[in-house]
Amino acid sequence: MSELHKIAVIGLPQSGKSSLAKSLQAMSKTHDIEFVEVHHPDELHGHTYDVVLQVVDATRLEESLMLTPHIIDEQEKIVLAIGRYDLLQQTDHSLDIPKLEQLIGVPTCRVSVQLNYGLQECLDIIERTIHKPASTAHPIYHLRDQEDEDTYRAYVHGVLTETLTHAKDDKHQTQLERIDKVLTNPWLGFPIMMAILYFVFWCTFTLGAYPQEWIETGIDALGDVLRNVMTPSWWSSLLIDGVLAGVGAVLAFLPNIIILFFFISLMEDSGYMAREAYIMDAIMHRIGLHGRSFVPMLMGFGCNVPAIMAARDIQNPKDRVLTMLMVPFMSCSARLPVYMLFVNAFFEDHKALVMISLYAIGICLSVLFALVMKRTRWFRQEADDTVNELPVFKMPKLRIAAAHIWERVADYLQKICTVILWASVIIWALEYFPTQDLNDLEHSYLASIGQFISPLMEPLGFDWKMSVCLITGLPAKEAIVSTLAILYGGDISAAGFTPLTAFCFMLFVLLYFPCVATVMTLRREAGRQWAWFTVFHSLFLAWFISFLVYQIGSLIL
Repeated sequence: MSELHKIAVIGLPQSGKSSLAKSLQAMSKTHDIEFVEVHHPDELHGHTYDVVLQVVDATRLEESLMLTPHIIDEQEKIVLAIGRYDLLQQTDHSLDIPKLEQLIGVPTCRVSVQLNYGLQECLDIIERTIHKPASTAHPIYHLRDQEDEDTYRAYVHGVLTETLTHAKDDKHQTQLERIDKVLTNPWLGFPIMMAILYFVFWCTFTLGAYPQEWIETGIDALGDVLRNVMTPSWWSSLLIDGVLAGVGAVLAFLPNIIILFFFISLMEDSGYMAREAYIMDAIMHRIGLHGRSFVPMLMGFGCNVPAIMAARDIQNPKDRVLTMLMVPFMSCSARLPVYMLFVNAFFEDHKALVMISLYAIGICLSVLFALVMKRTRWFRQEADDTVNELPVFKMPKLRIAAAHIWERVADYLQKICTVILWASVIIWALEYFPTQDLNDLEHSYLASIGQFISPLMEPLGFDWKMSVCLITGLPAKEAIVSTLAILYGGDISAAGFTPLTAFCFMLFVLLYFPCVATVMTLRREAGRQWAWFTVFHSLFLAWFISFLVYQIGSLIL
């Protein structure tokens, strides 16, 4: 039986390391090679790999190559794969691979998973490297020992000066460069970023309103049909008032999720996300963090779990942990259905403004949180270096946007079919029993739970039903919408909410206990103590901020 060779695959976020690892694994089934994805050089410590495959992002060459000496510290046999090379070619740039290989002293190839280019060559180089002794004769192996990383950075800059040929100024490229200069302008960049975010939320509401209404109408019609054909019983109540009402309420926001992630994918693929990090770099340095910390925070708008994992690539361990603790302040897509439900019901004339204010509040509180934490003994240190390299600004591809949307939609539907479904069934059961009468909620098990915690939530303007909804949101925030639909029959505007209590409720949803998956990811990435810290400080902060807003708002309004 032949020996199994393990290959570690590492690279920056968005470098395509996952897709490359899967493609190479599929091609090497008969070669006794196993590809293992690694997110940070620290994960290489204590493991024995035959080769480390570093996937270098062709649009972020300098930043990618700065990771190389840290990899060599852990594993000496490495191969460089210049990924996303097709994106570099689209801008008419070129890279002298043989000369780069000579100057860096590491076997190098260029690949494109999308075009199925260079994969076999990459696999052949890996197989040859497995059986060759590691070479330490090149300066890169000695430069890594420099305490001052600027020495190696200067070396990388010189290597790229020798090997990277920039595009000629044709009309198309000049136009993109002019746009890029405006987007990253110190004075115009931030207002443009806020205007783009406002436009994204406006489109999410305006364009998503029509298909959302169609879905809600279809769900109501299906409920009427089931009531007419089914005999009244606990089974029919479970199906109609529990499953259909709960799952349908969350499903109705699917068009808005699709629209939001369409714009997010365009910003990611075009390189604008990195430019947002560049714009925020100065602000992040004022709180003692690196501008790259803003990238996981932006990813948190989609989902906190991969955003926390993306913070692995922040090399400074204190900044890495602090960034992970800041991510839960970002309004993930799971909170979006809750926001949209209340914004549609109580803020008809200011939908986009209220929505962007919630996202802005999350960002501002995360900054204040970082300022406080940076003054504690756990995180006190000098700020790291600045963002000095941006990926190529390019036209996004609809094919990539569609793939990104499908991935998010699949996650959303999977959550509906699992967590939301079970939460809807449990809430219905607690509401239905022991009286077996949904019109007698005051004597249900659900009311008992809500009334137990109600004294704690009354200073926020929340009744027992609102309190129960927040409990059901612990496993997944979308479950709050399904609970509201079951308790209030889908019409919260006729319930005990006012615009003030609705806004306080959204604030609480923004700030309190992140979902279980986020807490478990924090525990794995940052440690158990920081996971528990996040649980308790988020609950306290959510209560305190909502209390202040409600009490002050009650005096003013």
